Amino acid sequence: MARQHARTLWYDRPKYVFMEFCVEDSTDVQVLLEDHRIVFSCKNADGVEMYNEIEFYAKVNSKDSQDKRSSRSITCFVRKWKEKVAWPRLTKEDIKPVWLSVDFDNWRDWEGDEEVELAQVEHYAEDESSGEDMTGT
Repeated sequence: MARQHARTLWYDRPKYVFMEFCVEDSTDVQVLLEDHRIVFSCKNADGVEMYNEIEFYAKVNSKDSQDKRSSRSITCFVRKWKEKVAWPRLTKEDIKPVWLSVDFDNWRDWEGDEEVELAQVEHYAEDESSGEDMTGT
């Protein structure tokens, strides 16, 4: 059976880049995060293997990044190596894959945004400490 790409939304913040892999009722979730790329794989509700590999626009701190799984998606927040530097795109290559889109619901100017960003990270950390993180990262 052929692999498919998971629809992926992303948005940029001063300290983090957020990615949401949109796969409902995922199983066998694996997130491999390295300083220059992320490899995501899982199976969807129909047993189809989903696979995304993204070479990042810039270096990230893979040790200070997390992911959280819900019934609808897997969200990764990846710490930037250079904070307060805007990413014009998620990928190293200037070619946008058809499965990758900007999350305009969460995209906003950075003015005064660090408190919002910190609240989002703390929210994910709280959910993770309650046992919702299933990926082991």
